[in-house]
Amino acid sequence: EVHIVESGGGLVQPGGSLRLSCAASEFTFGTYVMSWVRQAPGKGPEWVSAISSGGGITYYADSVKGRFTTSRDNAKNMLYLQMNNLKPEDTGVYYCEKANDRGQGTRVTVAS
Repeated sequence: EVHIVESGGGLVQPGGSLRLSCAASEFTFGTYVMSWVRQAPGKGPEWVSAISSGGGITYYADSVKGRFTTSRDNAKNMLYLQMNNLKPEDTGVYYCEKANDRGQGTRVTVAS
């Protein structure tokens, strides 16, 4: 069974930074494109970013481009999302996804 656990969320002031982590197991992590998806309160899921299986290609939603950076460590089965210059509209639960699998998410709140 696929196992995905996100961590690193919290409360941060606008303009601050957070680094989310995703620990994956029970599948061949290094062969999958991985994504970050978020869900703001009362809204539907929003795709945030994706990274190729080897980590050499990344994709970002326009809303986070230039502020967020996705990376991965295939040796450790880990996915990361570095979030800088956070805005209140970045508030939500962030999920790490592989195809149709995701973890429980980690909550990010951006407020002063």
